[in-house]
Amino acid sequence: MADVVVVGAGIIGLTCALRLQRRGLRVTVVYAEPPARTVSVLAAAVWYPTRTDAGPAVLDQAGRTFDVFAGQARDRVPGVTMRPTRMLLRAGVDGPPWWGPAVPDLRYCAVVAASDPAPAAPGPVVTVPPTNAGPVVAEWRCTVPAVEMRPYLDWLVDRLVAGGAVLRQRRLATLAQAAQFAPVVVNASGLAAGLLADDPAVHPVRGQVVVVANPGVTTSVRDEAHPDGPTYVHPRAHDVVLGGTFEPDAAAAPPDPATSRAIRRRCVALVPQLSGAPVRGEYVGLRPARHGGARVGVDPAPPPGVTRLVHCYGHGGAGMTLSWGCADQVAALVTGQVD
Repeated sequence: MADVVVVGAGIIGLTCALRLQRRGLRVTVVYAEPPARTVSVLAAAVWYPTRTDAGPAVLDQAGRTFDVFAGQARDRVPGVTMRPTRMLLRAGVDGPPWWGPAVPDLRYCAVVAASDPAPAAPGPVVTVPPTNAGPVVAEWRCTVPAVEMRPYLDWLVDRLVAGGAVLRQRRLATLAQAAQFAPVVVNASGLAAGLLADDPAVHPVRGQVVVVANPGVTTSVRDEAHPDGPTYVHPRAHDVVLGGTFEPDAAAAPPDPATSRAIRRRCVALVPQLSGAPVRGEYVGLRPARHGGARVGVDPAPPPGVTRLVHCYGHGGAGMTLSWGCADQVAALVTGQVD
């Protein structure tokens, strides 16, 4: 029998498992769907605390995760790079965003239209082409981790197996069933946590993206406040993820052609270089969100047979961004050893 069993094999489950293994614990990972079929694979996975509440705990999780991915990019871990990023602003700001302390090179850039004179005030200035979506008044510019999830999840699995972890595909009806693998359980089951943890706050958020061939784009662009919906362009080695949608409580219906066309229009307006890029695929996934934010903590009433139950679920679209920080927290809760 293992020392601890992790339920779930998405980015949250696998990072938790690896952190626990590196603390010297014997780990089993149990999953209903293998990593290649989790919603994590569909993530554009560019670091940004998307639709998370500001606070010191989330900032710590995001900052720790940023640092881990930055180190892995230096070490050439498969799928991990540091990506130049532009975050468009459609309203003025009084100061840096709450997540700013996690990003070493964050800088504010005023925006002027291509036909307007540059302002006299000091500081970086950028120009933007005219659009029909209203004015962009400024940008945050920075360099952040970006992860191609399929090779990265494979790398995590390889590290776990090399360290002696056991991976088992088994659909659990209750968390009590996990006790057959280990007395300590980490619940990283994503959307399934709504049932397994009896948590009505868990809910799906449907996301649709379009993937096109990469014509040479190297910078991520994000326009969270676009009036027609969240818009982002996230390049990878051979393709570009165009998004997207954020639809709480929607079903996982097939990709909608009209939505895909709208996504492409918005993204081409931001990055004209994408015009004519061949479509490689259209995808839909259900983000595992939770009202009130992610739940990371010890359950005061574990089920029969479980000596300790630690929950880590409900990250929504910020799973990659918070993964390693949450894994550190889970490892501390399981072992009692704080970094």
